[in-house]
Amino acid sequence: MTDSQVTAAQTPDTQTHVHAPAITGNEPQGDLCIRTLAMPADTNANGDIFGGWLLSQMDLGGGVFAGKVAKSRTVTVAIEAMNFRKAVYVGDLVSVHANLVRVGRTSITVHLEAWVLRRREQQSILVTDGNFTYVSIDEQGHPQPIQRDGATIST
Repeated sequence: MTDSQVTAAQTPDTQTHVHAPAITGNEPQGDLCIRTLAMPADTNANGDIFGGWLLSQMDLGGGVFAGKVAKSRTVTVAIEAMNFRKAVYVGDLVSVHANLVRVGRTSITVHLEAWVLRRREQQSILVTDGNFTYVSIDEQGHPQPIQRDGATIST
């Protein structure tokens, strides 16, 4: 997207708010978007999984979710309120879950949670969460209105 397209995509528009569930603790909430295994190639200099790798997994999962909601191609325009709560280790099974926060005219905000299941553990652990905003785009890469239930969200 060009700078003008991103600016246009970030202008206030008509919004439908849906509150993400409060993080209550022990179980993942929302739609499972992606599940992958943390591997040695994904580590930082300390031997833990690199935060950027985890962020990219969350963005991939959120993009899948946003594309299903928008029924179109979407691009990431903002990431906010990231909370890196616990480290991720090699061998952890990482799952990303999505909850719809807001649908605007051209944008979708999704609350994403990354959970891990560690080897020899039975309980999932919340390791990272944050809000990601995606914009629906057409074939030329321009923001386009989001179709909801067969109708465009009105302005």
